Amino acid sequence: MTIALLGDPIVQFCILVVVGTFISRVMLRRQRAGRLIGQIVFFVSLTVLLLYHGIVPYEPSPPQVSVALRTFTGFAKIVWWVNGAWVLIAFVRLFLIFERKPREGRLLQDLVVGIIYLGTILSIVGDVFSVPIGTLIATSGVFAIILGLALQSTLSDVFSGIALNLGRPYSVGDWIVLDNDVQGRVVETNWRATQLLSGTNDLVVIPNSVLAKSRITNYSSPDESHGVTVNVRIQPTTQPSIVADVMQKVLISCNFIQKTPEPSVAIDSMDEQAIELQLSFRVRDMSQTTAARNEIYDLLYRHVKAAGLRLAGPPGTIAIPTEHKGEDAGGQQGPGTPWRLLNNIPLFSSLTEDEKEHLATHMQRRTYHKDAIIAEQDARLRALTIVRSGVVSVTRREGHRQIELTRLAPGDYFGENGLLMGSGEVGTIRALTFVVTYEIGEDCLSPLLHDRPALAEELGAIMAKRIEAERHMFANADMLVNGSPVSTLSSRIKHLFQL
Repeated sequence: MTIALLGDPIVQFCILVVVGTFISRVMLRRQRAGRLIGQIVFFVSLTVLLLYHGIVPYEPSPPQVSVALRTFTGFAKIVWWVNGAWVLIAFVRLFLIFERKPREGRLLQDLVVGIIYLGTILSIVGDVFSVPIGTLIATSGVFAIILGLALQSTLSDVFSGIALNLGRPYSVGDWIVLDNDVQGRVVETNWRATQLLSGTNDLVVIPNSVLAKSRITNYSSPDESHGVTVNVRIQPTTQPSIVADVMQKVLISCNFIQKTPEPSVAIDSMDEQAIELQLSFRVRDMSQTTAARNEIYDLLYRHVKAAGLRLAGPPGTIAIPTEHKGEDAGGQQGPGTPWRLLNNIPLFSSLTEDEKEHLATHMQRRTYHKDAIIAEQDARLRALTIVRSGVVSVTRREGHRQIELTRLAPGDYFGENGLLMGSGEVGTIRALTFVVTYEIGEDCLSPLLHDRPALAEELGAIMAKRIEAERHMFANADMLVNGSPVSTLSSRIKHLFQL
């Protein structure tokens, strides 16, 4: 009796459904891969069971069978078709997971899932209920036309969204610009529209039909780096090659731009009013554009001033000739240069005019050829060195790695750690171009500190601000002062100069 009961196809079908549902929906509920394998095993087992008993899921049932058997056969076919659809949908989702772009493929996923469900429904209607599919589709065509006319705008957005997702001109996270200057980072794409987050943190919603007709510039493809150009006009007071060399130093000394590919300088034109140049470089991504431009303009001013050049006015303006004194062939600098360098350094902003004049008269001028080592890492410098012209690189050695911390341009300085606190340099200092510097030694600064001991407190406070500003360059910012707290900077200066 029991064996006969177990041999009944209805009983076998019910047992298989219960066991398969328990395993895939309960035991493997939190395991995506395991649940997919369970669904595949259940679908294959169900197919074998139905075919073994002569039930073909994809063919209409013969009319001569009993009502009970036709009911069971119809229900079994529905279960088979539904599980087949679930297996296909699971494969679609698994493909999107492997692609690692589930959000970008949401429209495509919804489209494929919809086609699978539609095909399943039509198959059930035709194979289970024996309804002519052709007649049904022809009858529904009239309603489809009416519905399509009513939803013309929406359907245009939907199909445009499908086309955009298949073509993939952009992905979520990309920064795009449209031909009407609308730009932003793609945060979401759906059936109706694409959402952009603009640079002013506003959400811009663009219908897919409008986006499909627009010219799209993707700043994040083929990679995140973005090219930037800056145009400069310099008065033609010297050879264009010399001007181009100064502009190249501007690019070399910039910390925000990428070193690969190498930035370039191109001379666009020259007339009696100006030499026009174009500076081209790349930044890591769009978010770095503003910071890079700001640094480039700051470095332009400093390098142009250090080289004795002058910026030209806009095209069409009449330039008033001015006498500009620079370094002569012997390398002698015009009077007041050391004083002007001191006046632009925040470290000595609290000094009086007489104190600055005292330091300026005792500063020593030094020159370094390209690739010359100015100071090794951990070496203590006994002078504060101000860059007059050229570009200097600071590179730290950590184990087998060489890390470039920063690049220094005219007006920057180094050596304050050794001069004021007796500590070593955080990295090796090397000249990237021909460099001219001015040095302030201990014997020059010591008389000022003895005459005005309060100056140590002022220098300590300014040093603390500089260390805090450079904290991002180091895993441990206190290494700048060999592990001493920032609060003891003034005490260390007093102790070093025996105040």
